[in-house]
Amino acid sequence: MILNIKHKGLKAFYLKGDSSKLQPMHISKIRLILTRLDAALSAEDMNVPGYHLHQLSGDLYPFWSVKVDKNYRIIFRFDKENVLDVDYLDYH
Repeated sequence: MILNIKHKGLKAFYLKGDSSKLQPMHISKIRLILTRLDAALSAEDMNVPGYHLHQLSGDLYPFWSVKVDKNYRIIFRFDKENVLDVDYLDYH
């Protein structure tokens, strides 16, 4: 279950369906990722084709990342079975 979202536009989309602060071409993929993430019990539940799930290192450890498009990613971390600090960014 997603407990908190850091990105304001992503949070508005998740809570209210307001996609005005997100890249229009990413909306359908973001919807799929958030739906799956909300149901996930572990990071491995996000390991589906096309998502390129991987754990981050350095300053972003222990976050996990899934690909939205090109350089855009949704990152998140797990605390037991809960998802925390969901963010949408271009980190490359």
